[in-house]
Amino acid sequence: MNSNDALNTLNEIKDIMSRSKRFQTISGGSIIIIGIYASIVALGAWIILGDHAPYGWLPKYWQDFAINTPRHTIVAAAIAAGLVAVSFGTVSILSYLKTKRLNHHFAFDATVRRALANFMVPAVSGALFCVAMLVQQHYGLTSSIMLIFYGLSLINCSHYATSSIAALGYGELILGLVDCFVIDHALLFWFLGFGLLHVVYGIYYLIKEK
Repeated sequence: MNSNDALNTLNEIKDIMSRSKRFQTISGGSIIIIGIYASIVALGAWIILGDHAPYGWLPKYWQDFAINTPRHTIVAAAIAAGLVAVSFGTVSILSYLKTKRLNHHFAFDATVRRALANFMVPAVSGALFCVAMLVQQHYGLTSSIMLIFYGLSLINCSHYATSSIAALGYGELILGLVDCFVIDHALLFWFLGFGLLHVVYGIYYLIKEK
């Protein structure tokens, strides 16, 4: 074996080891669906809460949500939590179906646990930070905090998942930082970050998978 063959063999071994440490069965379709979920929620919030909304046709109960109130905050937090739960369920189900289609074994192994742990630490920290801000009625930077910590979560877990997901994380992080300096456009950035970026990345991921 010459030096070139030895180098190629070493690179192949390193590639196999790298893949074995990563969670490779994320479904590109699930990423697109999450973006669609988020876009629908953002559109609904824009219709109900936006300054343009023709409140006259809305029931009195929904008209009350046009301002920041404790009830508005609780419902908004519940919707956000529900969106996260549905998104995780979608990713899990479609990833499971993907592994079955590829005849792979789907297991909650050490790699998946590491990826999830690295995602959850920044995500949970950001969620608690948002809750604290809302409880103290500081609403202005909530969307920025969500985008920033979500981006950090994706970047952090990319070491144990598909590496390209870090690009999505950096996109979310940049949008969150820009949102910090833009006033009264939280829903727009929420749509761009959680909606449009997911759809674009999901399409890229599907093409890359082929």
